[in-house]
Amino acid sequence: MLELDANANAGAPADLIKDGTDASFAKDVIEASQTVPVIVDFWAPWCGPCKTLGPAIEAAVTNAKGRVKLVKIDVDAHQAYAGQLQVQSIPTVYAFYQGRPVDGFQGALPPSEINAFVDKIAALAGDPEAEGLSAAIEAAEQMLAEGAVTDAAETFAAILQEEPNNAPAYAGLVRAHLALDDIDQAEAILNGAPAEISTDPLLEAVHAQITLAREAANAGPVAELQAAVEADPDNHQARFDLATALHASGQVEESVNTLLELFRRDREWNDGAAKAQLFKIFDARDAKDPIVLNGRRKLSSMIFA
Repeated sequence: MLELDANANAGAPADLIKDGTDASFAKDVIEASQTVPVIVDFWAPWCGPCKTLGPAIEAAVTNAKGRVKLVKIDVDAHQAYAGQLQVQSIPTVYAFYQGRPVDGFQGALPPSEINAFVDKIAALAGDPEAEGLSAAIEAAEQMLAEGAVTDAAETFAAILQEEPNNAPAYAGLVRAHLALDDIDQAEAILNGAPAEISTDPLLEAVHAQITLAREAANAGPVAELQAAVEADPDNHQARFDLATALHASGQVEESVNTLLELFRRDREWNDGAAKAQLFKIFDARDAKDPIVLNGRRKLSSMIFA
């Protein structure tokens, strides 16, 4: 199982705020900003506005939790880079990202504007926490695909502890329990999803998967149903049951084709059951799945023929 806590702060720099010098500028600003934005505060001990700006920008950088660094340079003691950047008054603030200055301002600003500036600069490198959760979801999906279902379920559950409204993790956890043949638990998890994400397409998809899984539990033998259809091609119930059995056995494309044939023969049978079942299968799968794309195209051509 992926340890989320072990990786959550792996990229967070321990030296968020430091006093810089002309000698350390290349390392502390140019090199460091290749991966994390760096804000440089040019100040001096005698500067009144600097005494207001300094603590405010330090607080904003601290609140950014590693997404941006701050280097403070006393221009009285270190004048080289201040001269190169044409600092003519203080306080002057520059932001660097990937080795180049990208933004800045002069003079003291209200705390709200300082916070907005720091947030904007921090956003240049993205959100490490969100990226970490995305990586964890990708890892869990890989576990599920490789059959490590229990590990996948534990990882999805850990992600939800970090972010309870994460729809991909909720859907993944439901699918993991479906893979464990625990339909009741899968449905209980889905029913417990926060209202904010209850209509997310990913959760609607796993709802359809749960319905199909329950139907699969009652599916008859494929061979017997196939024989029944061959003996009486107008036995629509047998054809419908055959489609359910085919889907239960993993023959999804064959199931779709069987339902399409039933729709072609009698689209109104059982209140349009063939079309409803097709939509259920389509909703349960990725919209770009070739089976879904071909099935929708064929169904549309029949409907509008």
